[in-house]
Amino acid sequence: MSLRFSSGSRHIRLWSGTGSIRPSSGGSGFVGSNACGSSVAGSGFSCALGGGLGSVPGGHRASGVLGNAACSGFAGSEGGLLSGNEKVTMQNLNDRLASYLDNVRALEEANAELERKIKDWYDKYGPGSCRGLDHDYSRYHLIIEDLKNKIISSTTANANVILHMDNARLAADDFRLKYENELALHQNTEADINGLRRVLDELTLCRTDQELQYESLSEEMRYLKKNHEEEMKALQCAAGGNVNVEMNAAPGVDLTVLLNNMRAEYEALAEQNRRDAEAWFNEKSATLQQQIFDHAGAATSARNELTDMKRSLQTLEIELQSFLAMKHSLECSLTETEGNYCAQLAQIQAQIGALEEQLHQVRTETEGQKLEYEQLLDIKVHLEKEIETYCRLIDGDGNSCSKSKGFGSGASGNSPKGVLFLELSKTTLVKTVVEEIDQRGKVLSSRVHSIEEKTSKMTSGKTEQKVPF
Repeated sequence: MSLRFSSGSRHIRLWSGTGSIRPSSGGSGFVGSNACGSSVAGSGFSCALGGGLGSVPGGHRASGVLGNAACSGFAGSEGGLLSGNEKVTMQNLNDRLASYLDNVRALEEANAELERKIKDWYDKYGPGSCRGLDHDYSRYHLIIEDLKNKIISSTTANANVILHMDNARLAADDFRLKYENELALHQNTEADINGLRRVLDELTLCRTDQELQYESLSEEMRYLKKNHEEEMKALQCAAGGNVNVEMNAAPGVDLTVLLNNMRAEYEALAEQNRRDAEAWFNEKSATLQQQIFDHAGAATSARNELTDMKRSLQTLEIELQSFLAMKHSLECSLTETEGNYCAQLAQIQAQIGALEEQLHQVRTETEGQKLEYEQLLDIKVHLEKEIETYCRLIDGDGNSCSKSKGFGSGASGNSPKGVLFLELSKTTLVKTVVEEIDQRGKVLSSRVHSIEEKTSKMTSGKTEQKVPF
């Protein structure tokens, strides 16, 4: 087996010698060929670099160069593992290839060992051996072929499953990396949004300030225009009222000087008005700026207070959710406990009902046995009376009949004897209650066994009768 790296096109090719391995008991096997490729059965690695590195018998085959997603395990999305550092990807592929080659060498050694064992076995027990002449194993050939086919199909299915698992694992890693990247972008975007919100608030305050300044300047401009119009009207009226036309031959008036004087007065008046307006504007703007500053501080404090209130609200909502979850869990526990205790109570009530029924049955049987006992006692008394009467009739008025436990018997020398037997029966009902109890003392089941025991007693009464000679 040889490994060649081509630095020009960065292709990896793998050649292996001829030979084949078939797993003996559901293991993994390797099948090699002289072509520039190899196939693996039972391995989760399937890769093709350049001329084709490997293929899985289940039909999963990958080929191509490293830059075009050479390994089928890395085939996921365009933003997979190969989109990162190429050296890291190459190192990963080299590591996987090294482990793959180690597996191939181990499988080749196992193949040689198995072939040696099979050869030894055939030498000992084969058809041509002396020990195998008496045994014909031809009937097992079909079974062996069937088992081999099953082993090959199972190995192929196992390789397919392992390949799918590797693909799913790599896809999960890709999705996890994408999620982490998206999460980082999301956090950065949220930070930018928060910064832009602060900038927007500052710009809003600046815009409000500029609008106030614009309104104040507009009002000042209107005020100045109004003063200018009034002054112009006053000057026009003054100029129109002071026009005197004299027809004297006096020297002419220098209009330039007059215009200069008027211009100077107008400029002085305009400067005075400007200074007054500027002072008024500064006074008003200072007051307004102070109010804006105060309102800005109040707005900042209100904003901070609102933020604190929002945080408190979120904390309280979280606590409320936790308390609601705790309440729900406690309600579920209470419902479950009530159900358990109701079931136990129903079971206890059923046991109590069964015991009451048994007690009622025992009382009924006791009453019946009492009545039977009274009847038997009456029969006994009646029989004793009859026996006593019978004895008196046999023995006569002068002889008395001895009694033994209520039964009389008379005896004399050579008189014929009569024996009277009385059978007294007694029925005993034995009830056994068997209960199954668990470790917590809970009664699982209850059974009642009833056994009737009958005892009979034979009592005899002996009588004598005198026979006259």
